[in-house]
Amino acid sequence: MYKTMIKRFVVILSAVIMLSSCSEDGINFFTVDQDIQFGEQLDSAIMANPLEYPVLSETQYATAYAHLNRILGNLKQSNDLRYTQTFPWKVKIIHNDTVLNAFAAPGGYMYFYTGIIKFLDNEAQFAGVMAHEMAHADRRHSTQMLTRQYGFSMLASLILGENPSQLEQIIAQLALGGGMLKYSRTNEYEADEYAVRYLYDTDYHPRELAGFFEKMNGSSKIPEFFSTHPSPENRIEEIESVWREMGAKVGELYVDRYSQFKNSLP
Repeated sequence: MYKTMIKRFVVILSAVIMLSSCSEDGINFFTVDQDIQFGEQLDSAIMANPLEYPVLSETQYATAYAHLNRILGNLKQSNDLRYTQTFPWKVKIIHNDTVLNAFAAPGGYMYFYTGIIKFLDNEAQFAGVMAHEMAHADRRHSTQMLTRQYGFSMLASLILGENPSQLEQIIAQLALGGGMLKYSRTNEYEADEYAVRYLYDTDYHPRELAGFFEKMNGSSKIPEFFSTHPSPENRIEEIESVWREMGAKVGELYVDRYSQFKNSLP
């Protein structure tokens, strides 16, 4: 009991210190270390629920993960990432061809459904999606959002592992990208901007994040979470604007290499 009280005090003290850490979207009660800790908890809960989240085995699908980690490694070259060496940056593939989605947990844990991987046309488009999720983690949007929605007392219990059912609800909402746990429009535009910046530091075509939105906009299979986000048309314009301001560099698409990635999936 005494140790539990001490733990609570440490978490509360950390949160109070973070009160000065404000953003346009409000206060973030988490420290960077707590981002990582909470991301580990979410990842453990996802791996413990294979019926809901059938994560592909890294051993059985070693080729697919080699592609995924190569793309991650390319994006980690960017000088615009703040936590390149601090966050663990783990990527996993969830086997569900009907879901066109990807999501990031705090601390750089990222999940990509086979549906969105197979839907896209080239590696640069997919790198744009990954860069967008990396930006959510690196700009700490996830924990800003959780702070905004749940407040301190709930977050303290989650960090201490005292509310597993709430943890499962948070995972479900992160995976859907909607409900209470949706990023603000400011978060989404910032993630788009930084995704372009990350891509600009690689040999990928930096504009291909806009190509992803163009493909989504022309599809009948638009994810449900798009209804709560800024419209694809507005995001395409903003991405184009950032890309042109940076010099409108033209990069590689890697169509054939991406086909190999898709063919390595079940």
